[in-house]
Amino acid sequence: MYAVIETGGKQYRVEVGTELEIELIDAEPGQAVTLDRVLLVGDGEDTAIGRPVVANAAVEAEVLRRDRGDKVIVFKYRPKARRRVKKGHRQDHTVLRVTDVKLGNKSAAALVRKQEQDAKTERQRLEEAAARQAAEDAALAAKLSKRSDASKPATKTASKPTSKASSKAADTAESKPKTSRSRSTGDAKAGSASTSTEKPAARGSRAKASTKKAADTTAEAPKSRRTKKDE
Repeated sequence: MYAVIETGGKQYRVEVGTELEIELIDAEPGQAVTLDRVLLVGDGEDTAIGRPVVANAAVEAEVLRRDRGDKVIVFKYRPKARRRVKKGHRQDHTVLRVTDVKLGNKSAAALVRKQEQDAKTERQRLEEAAARQAAEDAALAAKLSKRSDASKPATKTASKPTSKASSKAADTAESKPKTSRSRSTGDAKAGSASTSTEKPAARGSRAKASTKKAADTTAEAPKSRRTKKDE
């Protein structure tokens, strides 16, 4: 619910909780004030328009403090007369907080309090549901932990032989590759030694064969030449 009020020659749109600055009125801070000149009241789809004011409508407010507006500079002069006047002005204001908007038997403050109460009860309901769910989760976790504690000894006794067998198998598996690796390395070394000893012998035999062929060719060449001359 909202309302449009008139005070100090100005119009303001207000709701419950609205703070506004109006022209200075005769009221002290903390005092309650009722504004009777209500031009319009809106409540959802229902709207009451005053001619000029709405009957049985009022806006209640609380005075927060007195304040002053921004400074306004007023400068006057008369040409060719050497007359200059400069003044500053700060308007006094009263700061209000709207506490209620009434139209007949309706009250905006009552509606706001009801909405807050409903929201509070809804929040409490959600908190209670969350606490209930947390308690159920804790109980379920306790049951699961008890079951796990009860099943631990059986699993330990059954797992001991398997662990020993697995350790023996691991030891044998570790020992076997070592022997195979040592054998393979020994064979590789022997093979490399044999190849290293065979290579120089092959090279020597090839060199001897080449020298023999050269000697035979040198020995046969003169014979062919002599036979040609004799012919």
